[in-house]
Amino acid sequence: MLDQIISYLDMCRAEGSQQIQKGMNFGINPQYSVILMSQRSNAPYKDKILKDGITIEYEGHDEPKNISTRNPKDVDQPRYNANGKSTENGRFIDAVISYKNGNVPRLVKVYEKIIRGVWSLKGFFDLVDYRVKNDGKRNVFIFTLTLSGTAIVPDMGINRPYDRNQTRLIPSTIKKKVWERDKGHCVLCGSSTNIHFDHDLPYSKGGSSITERNIRILCADCNLKKSNKIE
Repeated sequence: MLDQIISYLDMCRAEGSQQIQKGMNFGINPQYSVILMSQRSNAPYKDKILKDGITIEYEGHDEPKNISTRNPKDVDQPRYNANGKSTENGRFIDAVISYKNGNVPRLVKVYEKIIRGVWSLKGFFDLVDYRVKNDGKRNVFIFTLTLSGTAIVPDMGINRPYDRNQTRLIPSTIKKKVWERDKGHCVLCGSSTNIHFDHDLPYSKGGSSITERNIRILCADCNLKKSNKIE
């Protein structure tokens, strides 16, 4: 479910892993790849949602820190490792090139860190582009992902594509405020399980994604009752 709230452990279980240590995980599932993003002030990378509300710019990852490596933030992000094999950056770049050569875009499942231990499933996105950006002292990769309008992943409950004309991503700052205000519980029944960030007034009906006044935490049952009333 879009904007579902989960713990780190639940996220790992959902991906069949005891621990997801990398932010970029190409081919972790036969149907999709996974990235972990964060827009917190202390985040190690500069990820962001663009003004259109459906596009993410995701910064590539640094080379691993080891005895022979200088501060990873002082060197260009690598496309290949020392053995000449593609890094995670390189694998994502290859997927973009494949898409630009006429193949279907790589499907990427995006999780977002809200606060320590609290994550949100941002949704499924198409990996459509990348560029190299100089941040003033080194080159970094910037990947462009747009909310998928074609993704169908029955195993994940995605049985129909997102309608991008009726969907907008909720900014991380808003999610953090709502989490703190609603104390991690459904505002209607008090449940703390199977919860997600919900638009009080749906975006398709004029509701905003960029103010906490229109966002609240609901559980799946209360959301279903709300949907039935709206319809």
